[in-house]
Amino acid sequence: MNWLLILPLLIPLFTAVLAMLARRSIAAQNWLSVAGALAMFGAAAALLGDVAGGEIRVMHLGGWEAPFGIVLVADVLSAMMVLLSALLGLAIAVYSLSAIDAPRTRFGYVPLLHVLFMGVNGAFLTGDIFNLYVWFEVMLIASFVLMVLGGEKAQLVGAVKYVTINLLASMLFLIGAGVLYGKIGTLNFADLAVKLMQNPEAELVNTTAILFFVAFGIKAAVFPFFFWLPDSYHVPPAAVTAIFSGLLTKVGVYAMMRVFSLIFVYDTAFMQPLFLVLAGLTMVVGVIGAVAQGEMKRLLSFHIVSQIGYALMGFGIFTKLAISGTIYFIVHVAIAKAALFLITGYIAAVRGSTELKRLGGMLREFPLLGVLFLLAALSLAGVPPLSGFFAKFTLVKAGLEASQFTIVAVALAVGMLTLFSMTKMWNEVFWKEASPEEGAVASAARVMTKGSLVSLMLPMILLVGVTVLMGIGAEPILQLTERAAGQLLHPDQYINAVLGGRP
Repeated sequence: MNWLLILPLLIPLFTAVLAMLARRSIAAQNWLSVAGALAMFGAAAALLGDVAGGEIRVMHLGGWEAPFGIVLVADVLSAMMVLLSALLGLAIAVYSLSAIDAPRTRFGYVPLLHVLFMGVNGAFLTGDIFNLYVWFEVMLIASFVLMVLGGEKAQLVGAVKYVTINLLASMLFLIGAGVLYGKIGTLNFADLAVKLMQNPEAELVNTTAILFFVAFGIKAAVFPFFFWLPDSYHVPPAAVTAIFSGLLTKVGVYAMMRVFSLIFVYDTAFMQPLFLVLAGLTMVVGVIGAVAQGEMKRLLSFHIVSQIGYALMGFGIFTKLAISGTIYFIVHVAIAKAALFLITGYIAAVRGSTELKRLGGMLREFPLLGVLFLLAALSLAGVPPLSGFFAKFTLVKAGLEASQFTIVAVALAVGMLTLFSMTKMWNEVFWKEASPEEGAVASAARVMTKGSLVSLMLPMILLVGVTVLMGIGAEPILQLTERAAGQLLHPDQYINAVLGGRP
């Protein structure tokens, strides 16, 4: 069912168009957003079900065969990432019903959100480098406007840093694409893989690989290119930050995995140690930054950086088990981190602050919120039997089997620091007694409507529930990620599916 590939692009596009046409009605835009997110989730689930057995679906747009035309390609990895995007999209659409104010909605929040989903899904499904660049730019434009929507000073400052560094990444990406096309004459992933396999030019491959690595590393917030993220992601509303944390950096990691398992595979002695070194540095710098923070959103933003290091670790080891662990880890951390940001947004709504020193005593008033936060935080830290444990256990096991003891030691130490920072945050927000002046503040939750409470709580319960279920049902998910890892390590199936057996 190749037509399933186009639905994750068409559904958010049509949702964005309809929301723009309904711009005079906030209620209509909100419910269009939820309906579009539900439809996107259904299409994504059907797509994953179609390729879960190991098949690869290819759609040649306009009837032009690859490598001359635009192709959409879905293997197990890309279909899993599209389903992840749809799950987070559904949670954010429901959460936004109450979390996004009327002025932001009037100025295009819903259309921008779904354009962002379209860009993310396009990046996951595209089969050539130039269109990957195009989808990256769609994401950049939509995310930049979402970041500044509201016009607050902190948002504008953060957005300037965000767009400046991402434009630099886009420039390097475009230069790399131009070099490849000038030397090879094609930008189709499968065709590039075949031609470089037939005539690998070491200087061309390594130089271009570094250009792409830096471009994707900036977008994924890899050390030393991470500095923009903690200064940017904490400024928009929690709904926007949650979708940024769950998807945008993961698109950068996905692009690395696709390019460095399909195209730049001829000098692993050069690239794999680089992945491992930067993985360790990314983990350490991110978690140290998190431990030093006293504000919830900045603390969680530094943890985004730290967790990207685990994904690089798996790809640096580059075995089937390691890549399987990386894929599982990406899915787990996107869901857990999005849940934590949504909970943080709820705390900001009811207490008016996310500064740890100004919070406290929330467990007594909001016990369900405390349980949800604790489950998501412990999952992020890798405590069994939650999803984070199986993600990190798989990566550590792969590292030990590959005799990569240094990165394993770093990963374990960072896991302990992650647990420390998460328990510190839970203690400050929920366990300690509230200060007298804070305790005297009336809770905003008491004046919220029942509908507002439901629309805010349901997405948090959904995402935390998925995190718990991923831990309980880890085995079938790991079987799926192993299938995805096998396809990455043996790209001949991908190449044959796209090129139809042609050389």
